[in-house]
This record gives sequence, structure tokens and C-alpha cells, in this order.
Amino acid sequence: MAKHSKKSTKKFEKNHLKDTIERRKEFAKIKQRQQIKAKKQARHTSDYAKVADEDEEEQVPKDKGRKAKDADKLKDMTVDEFFQGGFEIPEPTKKASKLAKIKEAKAQSGKRKRDDSEGDDDSEHGGGESDVSFEDQALDVDAPSDGEAEERPGAHREDLDALQEKDPEFYKYLKENDAELLDFAEDDDLAEVDRLSEDEPPKKKKKKGKTIEPLVEENNGDDTEVTMSMVSKWQKAMTEQHSLRAMRQVVLAFRAAAYVNEEDGKEYKYTISGPEVYHQLLVISLQHVPKVLEYHLPIKETASGKVRFSTDTKKFRTLTPLLKSHATSVHHLLENLSDAPTIKLTLASILPLLPYLLSFKKILKNLIKAVISIWSDPSSTEATRINAFLLIRRLAIISDSSLREAVLKSTYQGLIKGSRSTTIHTLPGINLMKNSAAELWGLDPTIGYTTGFTYIRQLAIHLRTSITHPTKDSYKAIYNWQYTHSLDFWSRVLSTHCSPATNPHLKSAAASPLHPLIYPLVQITLGALRLIPTPVYFPLRFHLTRALLRLSRSTTTYIPLAPSLLEVLQSPELKKPPKPSTLRPLDFATTLRAPASYLHTRVYQTGLGEQVAELLAEFFTVWARSIAFPELVIPPSVLLKRWLKEVSSTPTPSAKHHATRAAGRGNKNSKLTGAVALLLQKLDANARFVEERRRKVDFAPGNREGVEGFLKEVPWEDMPLGAFVLGMRKRNEERERVLEEGRRRDEEERRRGRKGDGEGGEGGEVQDVDVDMEDGEGDEDEVDD
Repeated sequence: MAKHSKKSTKKFEKNHLKDTIERRKEFAKIKQRQQIKAKKQARHTSDYAKVADEDEEEQVPKDKGRKAKDADKLKDMTVDEFFQGGFEIPEPTKKASKLAKIKEAKAQSGKRKRDDSEGDDDSEHGGGESDVSFEDQALDVDAPSDGEAEERPGAHREDLDALQEKDPEFYKYLKENDAELLDFAEDDDLAEVDRLSEDEPPKKKKKKGKTIEPLVEENNGDDTEVTMSMVSKWQKAMTEQHSLRAMRQVVLAFRAAAYVNEEDGKEYKYTISGPEVYHQLLVISLQHVPKVLEYHLPIKETASGKVRFSTDTKKFRTLTPLLKSHATSVHHLLENLSDAPTIKLTLASILPLLPYLLSFKKILKNLIKAVISIWSDPSSTEATRINAFLLIRRLAIISDSSLREAVLKSTYQGLIKGSRSTTIHTLPGINLMKNSAAELWGLDPTIGYTTGFTYIRQLAIHLRTSITHPTKDSYKAIYNWQYTHSLDFWSRVLSTHCSPATNPHLKSAAASPLHPLIYPLVQITLGALRLIPTPVYFPLRFHLTRALLRLSRSTTTYIPLAPSLLEVLQSPELKKPPKPSTLRPLDFATTLRAPASYLHTRVYQTGLGEQVAELLAEFFTVWARSIAFPELVIPPSVLLKRWLKEVSSTPTPSAKHHATRAAGRGNKNSKLTGAVALLLQKLDANARFVEERRRKVDFAPGNREGVEGFLKEVPWEDMPLGAFVLGMRKRNEERERVLEEGRRRDEEERRRGRKGDGEGGEGGEVQDVDVDMEDGEGDEDEVDD
């Protein structure tokens, strides 16, 4: 028979058991903490005793009694009791202060002391450093602790101010014995560089003393004017002796030069008065400071492009404030420069500094944003943009995954910002940006896929919103230069990194990690292409078609482009007779939306016909060697023949009901019909060539290897359609060359005419073009045509 519980037991279980268990758990935790604390105290006591014994052996015998007495006072104290401030410190000597800092470092890090050299390093930097490798912490940009500490230097000052109010006695002790910890100014303690210079071998010290000492004496004043003789002495010391002391003076003077026109209320050690001194100081700062850093902090580069150097040394930590100050000055200077040679010199000086700046995430991000702004600025020269891109690419190679992702995102944003307005003058720079930025997405395919997927998805969301929620201006989110250039850019990225021709390590396009992005990009582009199927936006359709053609040619992906091009031929714009006009031909390369004055004119009709014939020829050339080419061209050939018949026919009285379909009297544009008829002949000739070769094959249609290898040995230029396209490309290149020469002449004339105005006039012209384009896009009457 089971034993029944008492009523009191049940009542206790119901009302008090849960609270009792929780209370016992809390007591157990407190007991465990007390045990851990006791173990730590015992360990700290033993560690301190060992350090004290080692230091006592090094002291003179007459000091043994005093040291033993001090050790007895501190022996039984915990770290918490030591920092309470109620204990009277008996005149802490240098050794006692060092021992206290060693003990504080151990209490914070929880790690044992390994050797005395590390203790010396820690004691000189506040005593709060962890024993964990500084290189691992500095280069691990994903670590939140490093990022927060580096990005918020003011937090340290706030903590010290709070400490002064809460415990003034301890703050006074730190001020007397460890002033370096409290002296946390914006530029830190740059004077430590002088002490670092004194640690060099005696012979070099004497030589440096003879050369550098006059500099130090000369710069004792609070506000010293930089002269050419001072700059020459600094330059000589940096080039001949790699002097850190001279570099420190140059960095301080360079900071004053970078902020020379700023009225921020800050006082700098040096003042710059003459333009010659300013120029010479800029040159030696940008050229020689990186060389001195490379001499004292050598960098090793691996075969993969990664850089390695020790960041846990005393020298690097001492030079850290100097490096931060110089990088901040360079960043400020870069944002205010307008002279192309000076910008190139500044960019070249940043390149060797990048490995050292990897430890300072915020400074590096701000600096790279300024570089990307120069790279995407329409007013920047081609050489300047190339130098800026080399800097961006270098950072993307040597950085870790998180920083590389930030570089890619900033680059894409700069590209979109710089492509807002497209004219004959800005188009070459935009193409340079797209081609160069596309290279970055192949450095890390994993991050490239992630960022590519994110931005392509954004394009899809914009297109879906425009379709599902149509408004009067909803189409403007799609039909603009930024959206068009974005689609074209991603086609370049995928064409570059999914093509076996440009990537020999790829067996096929499907082997690329970026290959899954092809399908969504094609669908988005085709959807944008047909969003507004009016003759006004036929130029935009041609831009998007060229982007898809590039993608299809490089990745051997079949994209049905013929129907969208044949729709242009079927539009009333190409069937009705054109109006005579004296307008010059429309430049389709820099046009998204045809002006109203070009609609229904012969010059616009002829231009549309040339574009359609060229793009159809390019499209079919991609598949000219395909074994299925004869069947591929049957539907387009039928439609082209029917269109030629309709535009050339003249209606009779018995066929008035066909007048609409036959487009009245036809377009009477012999140039247009001649171009389409010539294309039709080349398609038939290529189809016959393939049929002749196809009759001689000895494999079945199910043999995929034989089908894919059909006519691979024949160059595409030797095909009937390929030879036609090759000649057409040469004519287009010649036309573009003539236009480019005219554009350069116009730019030279504009520079001569606006020499006194600077760059503002050119920027104003671009803005005017952009505003005109936006105003034109807002004309709903033209869109509805």
C-alpha cells in the first residue's frame, strides 16, 4: 500500500517549494562565486609573490628591508581592496608602480604573466592590455569590442571624467603615477615617438642627435611657423636616416597644412604661411611618411595578396597615434582637393598605408568613401579614376570579409551616384566605372554573390512596385539612367565572372558561384524592357537589349531577344510614312527617351531601323554555329518578309479593309527597307551554310557532345552572318572614333573658354542636362503616344 503524503507536505509543495528551490540555487551561485574569488585571490597572491621575489633579487641589498616591508603590506590584499583608494600608498617608486600595473593587467585579463618583457609593454600603455595577440584583435574587424573601442575614442575620456568624480583619490594617484593613461587627447601621446627614436643603437643615436636635435629645439614654441629650411631638414632626416622624430614633426605640420583654410577653432603646433612651404610640405608628407613607416614596420605579402606584419609590438602601438593623425589629415585633404596631379599624388601615398590602417576600421571606411567619391565624380580625369580604383582594389584584396563587403557596397553606391546623368562627355567615365567595378565582384565569389543578390533583388522590387501599383510617375523609378546602368553593370559582372573564356578555371558557365544570378537578372531586364512599349522609349529598349546580348554571348545562355526587337518593326512608327525634317541623327548611346520633335520623322525612323537590324544580326551571330540555326531563324524570317511586304505594298480599292494592316501607303523609306532586306539575305545564307554542314554529321540528335561541338572549329568570323556583323562593327567603330575626336575637341575648347571658372561650369552643364531629362520624362502626353 502506497504511503500518503502529509497535508503539511502538500501545502509546502504547493506554496513554498518553488521559492525554496530558487533560493537554494541563488545561494549555490553565491557560494560558487566566493570559491572562484578565493581561488583568484590565491593565484594573484602567488603570482605577486613570484614577481616580488624576482625584483627583490635585482635590488641593492640596502633596499631589501624597505621592499620586504612594502610587499608585506600588499601581500594579503585583493585587487578590489587595492583600488578602493583608502589605502595609503607609501611613495610608489617606479618598480612598485610597475608591479601594481602588472597585477591590474592580470586581474582584467585573467591570464598569467609569461615574461617581464610583456609586462614592460603593458605598463607603458595603461596596464589594461590583454595578453591576447594584438594582431588578432586589430585585424579581426568583426569583433565588436575592437570596433567599438576604436570607433568611440571619446568613451575613454568619458569614463575617466566619471572616475574623477566618483573616486578623486584614485584619479589623483593615476595622474601622479600613470599620466599616460589620462592624457588621452585626440592625437594621443605623439611625444612617445621621440622616446622610440632614442631606443635605437648608440651609433645611430649620435648621428640622429646631431641632425635632429636642432629641429626639436627649433620647435619648442607653441605656435611655430614652418620655413623652407625646416622642411629641408625634415626631408633630409627622413630620407637618409628614416627618422621617426622628423616624421613626427612632418605629421604635425602636415595636419596644420591640411586644415589651413578651416575655421574650426582648433590650435595647431605649426602654421603655414607661404604657398611654396605648403607645396613642399605636402610633397614630403605624402611621399616620405609611407617610406619611413615601411622601414620601421616592414610588411610581408603572401602569394594570395594578403599582408602580414606584427601589430603586437611596442613600436606599432607607439606609432598608432601618429598613423591615425596622418590618415585623418590625408582624408580631410582628399575631400578638399580639386587639382588632378595633387589628387593622384595623395592617392598614391594612401596605397602603402592601407595595411597599417586595417586595424582602424572607422578611419579606413571614411578614407575609402572619399576615394570612391573621387572615382565616381564625373569631373575626375581618367587617370585619377584609375588611380582611385587601384586603391579600392588593393583594399578589397588585403581586407577581410566584412571590410571587403563594405568596399563592394560603397563601390556600387558610388557607381549609381555617378551615373545619374549621362551625356556624351560623361559616358566614357561611366563605362570605365562599370568595367572596373565589375572586376571587384570576382575577388571573393561568396561575398560577390551575396551583394549581387541583394542589389538585383532591389531592382526586382522597384519593377514589381511599378507594375502592381501604377501611378502617374511610377514608371520613372525604372525608366531612368541609374536603373538602366545598374542592369547593364550586373550584366557586365556576370559576363565577366561566368564566362569560361575569361576564366580558364571554369569548365562551364554553370560552375561559377555567380551563375544563379543570371536568371533573375534576365527576367528583370525583360520586364523593364516591355514596361512602356511606346516608340518614345525604344532607345531604352536598345540599351537593355545590348546588356542581355553581352550576357548571352559570354555565358552561352539563350535569351529570347528577337521578339522584343521585332515588336519595334511592328510599331506604327516604322510602318507609316515619315515626316520630313532637318534634325541631325539621334545619338542612341546617350538617349533613353526620344524627344517629341523626333517622333514620326525620317531621321528617327531610319535610326530605329538601323538599331533593329544591328541588334538582330548580333543576336543571331551568337547562335550562328548552332546546329539548330536553320530552325531558329524560321519565325523571324517569316515576320521580316511579311513586314517588308506590308511597308512596300500600295492598297487597292478592293483592299481598303486591309489598309490598317498594310499601313496605308507604306513607309517609303528605302534605307530602312534595304537594311532589313540585307539582314534577311544574310540569315538565309547562314542557314544554308549550316544545313550543308549538318548533312555530313554522323551522330544522332541525342548525342549532346556532338551537338555542342558542331562547327566549333570554324571561327564565327568565317560564317556568312559573322562576316556581315564584323564589317558592321568596323563601321560603327569608325563612326564612334570620329565622334570621340569631336567630343575631345569640344572639351578642349570648353576648358579654354572656362579656364577662369574652374570646374563649376562643367558641373553646372551636367546638372542642366539632368534636369532637362527629368522634365522631359514627366511629359505624360508623349508617353501615351
